[in-house]
Amino acid sequence: MTLQTPQPPPSALRALLGALDSETALRQPAAAALRHPVGRLLPAHPLAVHVLDGPRPDLSAARRTGWRFLIKDGSDVAAAAEVVQSVEGHTFSHFTAGPYLDSTVRALREARQLAQGSRVRRQPRLLTFPGQYATALWLHNPDTGPDSDLLIPLAPAPLGVTAHRAHPAAELLPLLARTPLARPLLLGSA
Repeated sequence: MTLQTPQPPPSALRALLGALDSETALRQPAAAALRHPVGRLLPAHPLAVHVLDGPRPDLSAARRTGWRFLIKDGSDVAAAAEVVQSVEGHTFSHFTAGPYLDSTVRALREARQLAQGSRVRRQPRLLTFPGQYATALWLHNPDTGPDSDLLIPLAPAPLGVTAHRAHPAAELLPLLARTPLARPLLLGSA
């Protein structure tokens, strides 16, 4: 398998670079690690972000919403930044921090290991399942379509889903559809 990371549109990169130069954007709590960098802040590992909603997830129904970039401070990943599609091209949305940063780096490393010695082309994407509070690295095969795609769930993964293991999408999607949605517990309810 060979990994073919598509280049983000120029408007996505411009929106991100504008946010890295914006004092207002850097005031976001998730941008704390970016306020006093050790080295130069550089965008890395651009991934097209796709969202899959609904009770019966089907990859063909995933809609692209924008791009997520990992932000490196020297050799370390300090945060991620997301830009969304807009009428003008792309607009900065937000910075993120937390466990998905290291998990994304680990999933990309695992995808590269899978790619060694294989002739199948894969395009890495980020796939989010808002209803299941899950995110996965989506290894899309542009030659055959979603039936042969792989998903590597990021940690933390929903109960019953093994993070950092490549799953055929056809096997993982039905499991996610059965995963009970987390519902907030209301005071006074049992």
